[in-house]
Amino acid sequence: MNAGSVLAWAGGLLAAFLIGSLNPATMIARLLGKDLASSGSGNPGATNAGRVLGRKWGVVVGVLDVLKGLVPTFVAGHLFGAHAAYAVGIAAVLGHIWSPFLKGRGGKGVATTLGAILGVHPWVALVVVVVFAVAVLLTRWVAAGSIFGALAMIVVAVLIWTGHAPGDVWTGLWLMGIGLLILGRHKNNVVGWWRQRHLP
Repeated sequence: MNAGSVLAWAGGLLAAFLIGSLNPATMIARLLGKDLASSGSGNPGATNAGRVLGRKWGVVVGVLDVLKGLVPTFVAGHLFGAHAAYAVGIAAVLGHIWSPFLKGRGGKGVATTLGAILGVHPWVALVVVVVFAVAVLLTRWVAAGSIFGALAMIVVAVLIWTGHAPGDVWTGLWLMGIGLLILGRHKNNVVGWWRQRHLP
């Protein structure tokens, strides 16, 4: 890899990270005179935006967060191939989760992850959306949809590795990695649910 290629990769990853770092929920809330950090769950993501600002704004934020993952990943995939798309997609998700514009804070990365997957593997995104929707309908809990959606990514990764779904080892590693990342971001939700179910 020559110096020009290294610079192109570095520039692409930095651009994706900064795009991911832009936080529509916080920006829209400020325009409406609200502070998401001190309202609802305090999370600067689509779910809390919908809770604090209203469902319409939650949907708007969700769509914008999806686009943050979709656009960079789609462009990188078409220009440089799937491996570049995987790297750019992770950069966008990491930017959303640990935004320098929010002093290292950020959302849980679910919508941006969905966008990244949609940009390179739409069929996997469809599986994740279906699992997410069914889980939310059954539990009435958005976090449950996110958790089961992440588990679906991990299952697809295993199916790829065992030859039961299309894709190579890197596709499986990518899906496994972002699935575990999303699960990690929902650790407190899982712990809270467990305590509620099993502690007196």
